[in-house]
Amino acid sequence: MGNKNNETGGASKRTMKKALLYAAVIVFCVIVISPLVIVFSSSLRTPGNQTSPLNLFIEFSGASYAQAFSNMNYPMELLNSIMTTAGSVLCIVIFSTMAAYPIGRIKSKTAKFLYYFFISGLIIPSQMVIVPIAQTLNRLGIPNTRFTPMIMFITCSLPFSVFLFSGFMKGVPVEIEESAYMDGATLPRRFSTVVFPLLQPAIVSCVITQGLWIWNDYFYPMVFISKKAQYSLPVGMLQFLGDKENPAQWNVLFAACVLCALPLILVFLALQKQFVNGIAAGAVKG
Repeated sequence: MGNKNNETGGASKRTMKKALLYAAVIVFCVIVISPLVIVFSSSLRTPGNQTSPLNLFIEFSGASYAQAFSNMNYPMELLNSIMTTAGSVLCIVIFSTMAAYPIGRIKSKTAKFLYYFFISGLIIPSQMVIVPIAQTLNRLGIPNTRFTPMIMFITCSLPFSVFLFSGFMKGVPVEIEESAYMDGATLPRRFSTVVFPLLQPAIVSCVITQGLWIWNDYFYPMVFISKKAQYSLPVGMLQFLGDKENPAQWNVLFAACVLCALPLILVFLALQKQFVNGIAAGAVKG
């Protein structure tokens, strides 16, 4: 009789824990999703509708999207964002894997020093030294174009990316390279055909983390780009914030936010299988 009571009490405790866990997850999801629902609901209103945003889906209009699309020059800014993000991420993956390869393979004090040298870049925020960097680029005669922020994106992403790839590089078996070496493969060939494909999980993580940051960043494009035709999407959204004379166009701003996030959503939906497989491979490997 006592054992049955203990089993019943243990089952009730487990049920209570599961219920509390599910409740916590539901509350967390509501907190995260609520702002997104409010933004999407407000973006479906006309620009002049100033009703409280908490009144969800009281109007369904594409006027705010049309105004945001037109005022932002969306096709041009979308192209600028794609060029900046894709070019920066490509350079980050190439440079960081090439730097992490000797750091993860060579067991010497020099390699250890280089590892800590790159890691030290995570300590100092780049925003603290943006003024001398801007002055240096100006004295070097580097023009302010859509490609200028890529210099900052690449250099600021290298410390974390080298840290990520060098840690993952230690898990790549050396025996695979030795067999390729015995077959006569040169160092560049071993790196490009043997090591680099095995870094797919780390590459996926790097593309996701750094690509999202570069796509959503407006600070560096705002500092280094002077021509409106070369603005990226986040910088183009700033015009809807308004000022003292012109109040913020919130519905249009929310529509611009949705337009800015839409390409990322479509890319994730199209490449979801590759992202999940890459992350899962890294988890199995670890």
